[in-house]
Amino acid sequence: MSGAIKLARIYLRVSTEQQDIERQESVVRSAKDAGYYVTGTYREKASGACPDRPELLRMIADLQPGEVVIAEKIDRISRLPLPDAEKLIASIREKGARLAVPGIVDLSELAADAKGVAKVVLESVQDMLLKVALQAARDDYEDRRERQRQGIDLAKRDGRYTGRKTDKATHERIIALRTGGHSIANTARMAGCSESQVKRVWALAGTGKRARAALK
Repeated sequence: MSGAIKLARIYLRVSTEQQDIERQESVVRSAKDAGYYVTGTYREKASGACPDRPELLRMIADLQPGEVVIAEKIDRISRLPLPDAEKLIASIREKGARLAVPGIVDLSELAADAKGVAKVVLESVQDMLLKVALQAARDDYEDRRERQRQGIDLAKRDGRYTGRKTDKATHERIIALRTGGHSIANTARMAGCSESQVKRVWALAGTGKRARAALK
């Protein structure tokens, strides 16, 4: 096993257009320094609480048995509610792959070499550590949303709330891609957003066109 080539697929994610995905590129270098051959790097700008991220789904579809999924942190992979997060992890494991994320003790190699009770214990501990990490990522997401909501409430009370800023670059990219004939799924993948956002932006664009036509 020590002489086997270690294969990895790397997932890099940020939540908004304003965040810099380049900061996570060190993950690729670190994986190579650790002796991994990187078979694919998947980059997207989407919320970790979104289950239908195009690049994440593409990575899972590409996974081969024995490969390792590497991310900067567990919240890059998921901020989903625990049941959904566990389904996501299960879909990775079903492909014969495993996670290697900083901050989570990886007992998979020890478990693979163990037998009997020791194997069961190691696998149970690994599952428990992963479950704790996934729940912590979700809790952090919920805490951020609650703080944001409280901030908006205070701003509204003080008359300072101007509404959420529109991500104009993403919206323009969605409209351009859809106008060019791309499907909703392809548009979401190329724009780095969810399919639901594509549908929403495209619907609003259509409403705007009809309104402008009515004024002529």
